[in-house]
Amino acid sequence: MANSAGSRKRARQAVKRRSHNASLRSMVRTYIKKVRAAIETKNYEEAQAAFVQASPYVDKMVTKGILHKNKAARIKSRLNTAVVALKG
Repeated sequence: MANSAGSRKRARQAVKRRSHNASLRSMVRTYIKKVRAAIETKNYEEAQAAFVQASPYVDKMVTKGILHKNKAARIKSRLNTAVVALKG
């Protein structure tokens, strides 16, 4: 356990930050799962709507440091490819 007052505070902040980050990560994963579920049902309109709703959240997680920018781009690219494949 931390000994100095400053390190105790940093430990408290780390716990709060970890909890907040876990919440954000869970939220974005839920949006991604909704897109994948819509793709599974082979409903293009529903999948497209879910993708449009999920995209800004994936981008926001990059600015907050929850996701790496390349991972976010990869996620969006793969989801978009799967959604567009339903149309054709």
